[in-house]
Amino acid sequence: MEAHELTGKHPIDRAAGEPLRRALTSRMVDVVLATAIVIVLSPLLLALTIAIRLDSGGSALFRQRRIGFGQREFTLYKFRSMRVDADPKGHREYVTALINGQAADGGRKDLYKLAVDDRITPVGRFIRKWSLDELPQLFNVIAGDMALVGPRPAIAYEVAEYPSWYLKRFSVKPGLTGLWQVSGRNERTYEEMVRLDIDYAERRSLPLDFSILARTPLTVLARRGAA
Repeated sequence: MEAHELTGKHPIDRAAGEPLRRALTSRMVDVVLATAIVIVLSPLLLALTIAIRLDSGGSALFRQRRIGFGQREFTLYKFRSMRVDADPKGHREYVTALINGQAADGGRKDLYKLAVDDRITPVGRFIRKWSLDELPQLFNVIAGDMALVGPRPAIAYEVAEYPSWYLKRFSVKPGLTGLWQVSGRNERTYEEMVRLDIDYAERRSLPLDFSILARTPLTVLARRGAA
């Protein structure tokens, strides 16, 4: 008698169920860890909220539509690091040129970071330096729009410039941290970032996620690749 006749499951059925089990396990890990981090860091989150509001008024949160898994849009949360009236036009033009290989900054391409950006507030400069502006994305993780580990969530005007092979990075959820962030970050070109994102999407596993998560705090503290 074949093994599948005893278990009631055909080998093909079991194989088809593996991705679902992996996805459910990964989702459970994301929710548990993200919730725990929010609880532990709640005093810091409150302190940053107060500091941002005292520094420049307005909301402490910055909301922006981003492109995630399956090229679906969602609202991403960050701590606001710029003036309330900041105009995104300069950043849009810079990123568009960067994707098309036309942007240069003293011979170095800093992804998403303009060399001189007077839109950034004093508190904003500090929270960017230590990547604290990204912490509200923990709530995106809990909501299911993001994962703890994955590609950086893209902006719509970036995606409009993408060659077709870049779209492979949308085969997994965007992440709070990722392979790009622990592999040099802004020391990398835009294309190198995309290749790292696709590499992660093709090799995604819990051991790889835990490895990236373990490397993230040291990368932040060392400020490797930070602008």
